[in-house]
Amino acid sequence: MKLLHLADLHIGKRLNEFSLLEDQKHILKEILDLTEDIRPAGILIAGDVYDKSVPAGEAVEILDDFLTELVALRAPVFLVSGNHDSPERLNFGSRILAPNGVHIAGTFEGALKQVTLRDEYGPAHIYLLPFIKPAMARPHFPDRNIESYEDAVRAVIEAAPIDSGERNLLVAHQFVTSGTTEPERSDSETIAVGGLDNIDASVFAPFDYVALGHLHAPQSIGRETVRYAGSPLKYSFSEVRGQKSATLVELAQKGTSRIETVNLTPRRDLREIKGPLAELLRAGAAGSPADTLSGGLCQDYIRAVLTDEDEVLDAIGRLRQVYPHIMRLDFENSRTKQGTEAAAAAAGDAAQKSPLDLFAEFYLRQNNREMTEEQGRIMREVLEQAGGGGQ
Repeated sequence: MKLLHLADLHIGKRLNEFSLLEDQKHILKEILDLTEDIRPAGILIAGDVYDKSVPAGEAVEILDDFLTELVALRAPVFLVSGNHDSPERLNFGSRILAPNGVHIAGTFEGALKQVTLRDEYGPAHIYLLPFIKPAMARPHFPDRNIESYEDAVRAVIEAAPIDSGERNLLVAHQFVTSGTTEPERSDSETIAVGGLDNIDASVFAPFDYVALGHLHAPQSIGRETVRYAGSPLKYSFSEVRGQKSATLVELAQKGTSRIETVNLTPRRDLREIKGPLAELLRAGAAGSPADTLSGGLCQDYIRAVLTDEDEVLDAIGRLRQVYPHIMRLDFENSRTKQGTEAAAAAAGDAAQKSPLDLFAEFYLRQNNREMTEEQGRIMREVLEQAGGGGQ
């Protein structure tokens, strides 16, 4: 039995104010082609289907088209809500969709939702657990002390009638750790401060495979069969060196499985380039090979880091002539280094600093240089006129 594991579609997401809808349509079409090629027994979608709890109409249309095509391919879908989704909105119409093979667990209703598939090795039970917080579980387990996310998930799993002699799979959207080992994260994820939402992988012992969503890098945690599929697209520049994929899990008899990753190719990749402005412009115009600055892929989404020491006029405009989809521009030179060090040294109790001192620190962080004496004089006068005082 082959199952295709996806997660964190984040349909409707914008990156640096660029709409990614066309990129998402492209990658979902690639997933549909993959589905048609391998003919899996099911598609596991582990949450964060949308990027916002109230998705835009275009995002809803994209998901509608995707699910409709999967139904046409006779690929059953097993989908749970993530922390970015509105459980109720995602759950809408789920009872109507289920007879067509689209099984959705948007809201948590007190127990794991279960669907059973069969092959030559017998039944395989797929359990669906939407993103759950302790407060969501407490009303359903009044006799248990549920304080943490792990308490909540443990209570739900222990209450489920799971037959350990048969094959069991779980689709869930949570932050899973293994003892003191934490999974790899990227800048595009939101994790509770202090790891308050972590769940130890040992909680999932009853399951032969756990299809996780929430983290954007494909990876296993605790054991090979507790796995994050990762997002199908890169959603932050911290992911530029990663390879996006879908996870294909193949189940045979109880206790036997094989996991394979199938690489996905984006419409436009995320890429970082670094160097003096003139060199970046020259490399981009020349369409240099993959081991040089621009990678010859000027149509990608670009983060450019300029190392020029001198002032650069209209850097973003000049770069955009060669890299039309540049998303972000940063500077890295002696001044930025000094600015970072100075800002760190100047950090202190804001209540004990004058408005002028606070503005000077803000100016330094924004411009990577200190105000001139003339700028300081003008700002002092502005503050005095506003009644804030210059000292």
